[in-house]
Order: sequence, then structure tokens, then C-alpha cells
Amino acid sequence: MDPRVRRTRQMLHEAFKSLLAEKGFESISVQDIAERSTVNRATFYDHFTDKFALLEDMIGEEFRVTFLRRMEGVTGTCPAAIRQLILTVCDFLGDLASRCQKHQRQFAPIVESQIKRLIRDYLIRGAQISAERENRSLGSDVEVGATMASWAICGACLDWSHTKKLSDEKFADLILSSVLTIMTVSKARDTA
Repeated sequence: MDPRVRRTRQMLHEAFKSLLAEKGFESISVQDIAERSTVNRATFYDHFTDKFALLEDMIGEEFRVTFLRRMEGVTGTCPAAIRQLILTVCDFLGDLASRCQKHQRQFAPIVESQIKRLIRDYLIRGAQISAERENRSLGSDVEVGATMASWAICGACLDWSHTKKLSDEKFADLILSSVLTIMTVSKARDTA
């Protein structure tokens, strides 16, 4: 990404975060964000369609930072990679729950949607890498499996982030077998 684009988006993110600390999401306007970030409204609209798109981008970017930190050196859909993915989601949602309790209910659908999409994309990429290594094609069953696994991981981790009855490590071990079963069944059906 062009450094100027990255810088402008960062300014918009920071302005939006500071406004969220002061007032509710519903009372923040695009004009407020533009003024706080010192860009004009046209520049805002060059980057985002509305404040919801900005929020989605912010959540996605924060998750990517957590993902890159936690998943460094881990690729594919092997059990170790899936476990690290679960821990990544735990890290992100646990941190988000502790920082944003006031706005949590309001943002939950957007957060869930973004995380499920990013997990699904990761799982499909991992399955594609495995398929290429094994010289086989990737069918639609893997995409369905990745969708189901992303919902399972996100839903379970969301619940965990509210209660934290188990350590993240024990929790990841607990749900890992279920997620692997989903991925294995979809892969098996795909190769049949």
C-alpha cells in the first residue's frame, strides 16, 4: 500500500478511536472524523464509504496485527497452525472485550463478521497450499468446511472472551479437535 494511503488511513483510525473514547458510535459523524483527523470529507470518502466501513477496516487491521504477531512462522491447516489460529482469536477478542466493554454489544456483529471472514480466508489459503503440494484440486467442500470452522472458532472464542473460565491454552486444546474434525471431514469429502 502506498505510504500516503497508509498514513491517511492511520490518521482516520486514530481520529475515530479518540472519538469513540469520548462519545458513542451513533453520535459520531463522518464530518467529526474528518475534522479530528485533519483531512477533508472527500478524502475520507476516497478511503471509506461510511463510518461502518472505517470501523470494519479498523477491526480488520487490529486483527491482522494480532494475527501476524501470533502466527509468525506458522502456515497451513495442520493442527499446530489451527491451534495458533484459535489462540490468535482468543488474544484479539480477549483484548477487545477488556478495552471496549461499553461499545461491545454495538460492535459485536461487525467484529464477528470481520473475524469469521479473516479466519475463513486463512483456512482456505491453507487448504489451497496443501492441495497444491498434493497435486489435487480444491473443491467447494473445503470452502464450506472453512466457513463452518470459522464460525465455530469465532463463536467459541467470543464465548470464552466473556467468561475466561479456562486459560486460553486449555481452551484452544478443548476446541481444537472439533475444528480439526470439521476441516478433515470437508477435506475427505472433497477428495472423494
